[in-house]
Amino acid sequence: PESPYQMVIEALGNHPQKKFYNVSKLGGTKYETFCSTLDNLPYSIRVLFESSIRNCDGFLVKETDAMNILDWKTKQNDVEVPFCPARVVLQDFTGIPALVDFAAMREAVRNAGGDPVKVNPACPTDLTVDHSLQIDFSKCAIQNAPNPGGGDSQKPTAKLSPLKALPRKLSCRGQSGCKGPCSTGEASRTSGQFSAQIENTPLLCPFHLQPLPEPETVLKNQEMEFGRNRERLQFFKWSSKVFKNISIIPPETGMAHQVNLEYLSRVVFEVKDLLYPDSVVGTDSHTTMVNGLGILGWGVGGIEAEAVMLGMPVSLTLPEVVGCELTGTASPLATSIDIVLSITKHLRQADVAGKFVEFFGSGVSQLSVADRTTIANMSPEHGAILSFFPVDNVTLKHLKHTGFDKAKLEVMEAYLKAVKLFRNDESSSREPEYSQIVQINLSSIIPCVSGPKRSQDRVAVNNMKSDFQACLNEKSGVKGFQIAVEKQNDIVPVQYEGNEYKLSHGCIVIAAVISCTNNCNPSVMLAAGLLAKKAVEAGLVVQPYIRTSLSPGSGMVTHYLSSSGVLPYLSKLGFEVVGYGCSTCVGNTAPLPEAIRNAIKQGDIIACGVLSGTKNFEGRLCDCVRANYLASPPLVVAYAIAGTVRIDFETEPLGTGFNGKSIYLRDIWPTRRELHTVEEECVISSMFKELKEKMEKGNKRWNLLEAPESTLFPWDLKSTYIRCPSFFDKLAKEPVSPQQIENAHVLLYLGDSVTTDHISPAGSIARSSAAAKYLTNKGLTPREFNSYGARRGNDAVMTRGTFANIKLLNKFIGKPAPKTIHFPSGQTLDVFEAAELYQKEGIPVIILAGKKYGLGSSRDWAAKGPFLLGVRAVLAESYAKVHKSQLIGIGIAPLQFLHGENPSTLGLTGREQFSVVFPPELSPRMTLDIKTSTGKVFSAIALFENDVEITLYKAGGSLNFVARRYL
Repeated sequence: PESPYQMVIEALGNHPQKKFYNVSKLGGTKYETFCSTLDNLPYSIRVLFESSIRNCDGFLVKETDAMNILDWKTKQNDVEVPFCPARVVLQDFTGIPALVDFAAMREAVRNAGGDPVKVNPACPTDLTVDHSLQIDFSKCAIQNAPNPGGGDSQKPTAKLSPLKALPRKLSCRGQSGCKGPCSTGEASRTSGQFSAQIENTPLLCPFHLQPLPEPETVLKNQEMEFGRNRERLQFFKWSSKVFKNISIIPPETGMAHQVNLEYLSRVVFEVKDLLYPDSVVGTDSHTTMVNGLGILGWGVGGIEAEAVMLGMPVSLTLPEVVGCELTGTASPLATSIDIVLSITKHLRQADVAGKFVEFFGSGVSQLSVADRTTIANMSPEHGAILSFFPVDNVTLKHLKHTGFDKAKLEVMEAYLKAVKLFRNDESSSREPEYSQIVQINLSSIIPCVSGPKRSQDRVAVNNMKSDFQACLNEKSGVKGFQIAVEKQNDIVPVQYEGNEYKLSHGCIVIAAVISCTNNCNPSVMLAAGLLAKKAVEAGLVVQPYIRTSLSPGSGMVTHYLSSSGVLPYLSKLGFEVVGYGCSTCVGNTAPLPEAIRNAIKQGDIIACGVLSGTKNFEGRLCDCVRANYLASPPLVVAYAIAGTVRIDFETEPLGTGFNGKSIYLRDIWPTRRELHTVEEECVISSMFKELKEKMEKGNKRWNLLEAPESTLFPWDLKSTYIRCPSFFDKLAKEPVSPQQIENAHVLLYLGDSVTTDHISPAGSIARSSAAAKYLTNKGLTPREFNSYGARRGNDAVMTRGTFANIKLLNKFIGKPAPKTIHFPSGQTLDVFEAAELYQKEGIPVIILAGKKYGLGSSRDWAAKGPFLLGVRAVLAESYAKVHKSQLIGIGIAPLQFLHGENPSTLGLTGREQFSVVFPPELSPRMTLDIKTSTGKVFSAIALFENDVEITLYKAGGSLNFVARRYL
């Protein structure tokens, strides 16, 4: 249905062909009062309000929802409101089950007599294949080859503006095919299989400034990625061909949130000349990066994202909005990462979890968009839903430099000002009202790192040495390692590649300049490159046993590192491009050399990793690396050169350079003037334009990948990655009344605080699990099992992995184990095996649970898995709100004991059989009677909060509700 607010659609000023919802006109005769109310709303709440007006249909979004949002000041935290984002962003791990469901829906609609071609995502959706990359290869074996370019006999190098020409003796590290003048623009390789020319990242030979083939590390990792994920990639390729309203960003293009920022973001949407704010939900927690562009967006679970794709709104409690006032000017030595970590600490201390954060104040206009997106990207780390920077003049200037044409920018500015979504950065401008205000003076921020175990534990760089010493002394815990005093100066000699090195507490063994927080900000990445340049020119080196890597996140980053001339210097220090995608940050690091691992373990050494990401939990990078620090890219390089975190940069040199001279950090740290000069020369609009064009072209491997073009996906019955799920087996044209649950057995009897990690399949597949038995029967060896994440497109694997967590405590068993009792036979079985027997016998099952069932991060299979196990209802004392909604969305009834009641007070053992009677007409929070086989009768509340949830449940879940529309 059309919105009842159609009357406020009007033409946009000097652009009469453009239409928009002028929400200010809703005030009617009380226009001034209404506008005053609107002006008082935080900008982020104004976006929610506009969306509710535009999408109001009287069912999914009601007029009362819009009025509740307008009355935000008094209704915050008290009401649930729907939000219809403009688009969805998926990454491949969470995206594949959604697309598999759409493929299965096409099949079900065809079987029920409908037209499968009509089955497409209702909301524009972009899927980026970025979570498949693993670093199987890092440094090339040929990295230390003698000067292969013969550069001394060549003509002077071309000028690298604004940097000086590279020194002749700098070898072409890793580029073994460089054998003199690159007159043809190509370089032969000793290994013919790596002869492909670069497509997205034009690296230059440091001698001749001509394109070279991609580094072997990138090509080898790409080859492995396409090899191990071929089935999944073919399915994505098919999806890109047949589904409307969806686009697939192929592997090696960049990370989901980076591509979202550089390529997918519109700021203002335009569909058939109707303008409305860009907004997004994504299945990556760092979707919030786009908040720095003035785009409302945050991360959600796979099942919520799939619901939006199906045309459903996201439901959220109308949030508090914390105003973060920025004042002052940051120190020249403070990078964006220093600002990020400082703001993260302040906001965490202010308790912003579950709230919106919105930035204002004089300091905001001093931050570039790159700085803002870096700050917004850290929302998951301080717990806020999002961190919003309203669009202002700085935003428009940035968009102009990145290729937005003048006409589009004029329309964008006029529209945002008309709907009061443009922030005036003048000091006299009126600021909105906020739930609370946090003040941060940027001039108080000093360079820092974060660790050794948590991102919120900031350490000033000048205190790093003493802080690490304190960590050695402290008891084991969130910071301490409890190393005996007499062992704190232990040194362990180790032989590596024919040389002896010495490891001690605080030694660096992993140094990774990675994409998560930093690639969107040219200044911090260029700072790392300029520091590397000065370090190489001074004669400093990085020890070869340190696992160094450079994962830029997108071709844009590699482009400006290359065009500025700093990439060869990074490579010389070991920071070679290893690929594009999540790697070190999610634990996809190649193992440390065996000799180094053995030395660390034998000496009980507290070895360190330094990375420019957002995750530094103990053991995440490598099980033998117990201390991990988050740092800015230039500091990652500096610590790698120093080889230890036990250094005072002010008083101790990084190392010894040419002629035995001690080199200090201050000698090689780039100035702001240098950074700004390079940034102006290298990060230009033409670069964005070129990279956008290359993104649209895809890459060679993706373009050559064969995939079917049929309307229906040709399911391969032998596939262990892609399988047609059974969600639509009972699809009918008309919904039926809720089926009664009669004589159901209890599949699991669980306690309090059962999390989605306990429920949902995650991590590696244990060799003794039901999923492993299935894969073994398919002819796979344990080495080929891969992970549950990689097999999310196979419901047979995921169903077997549901409740397969070894820490699951089922009261029937009495100890942690993924087991339960099949009561008709009395056997103790894997949860899946018991559920399978119940389904064969036609016996429904339910789950008994305690308080806060479904805590934790949103996971689609935490609802889908139990549904496919045959679970008809969950009976718990209380629920995590998000998970309860997901149960309804998949077709499982969430039932709650009456206040003060639980299985113990009711005398239930869980061995009874349960019957639940549903009336023909359900109403929100209706009380139902439950009967047991022992004759006991008690009541429970059916936790349906509104008519929408009741409709979805009666339809068999949101998938069947939407599929029925196509019939």
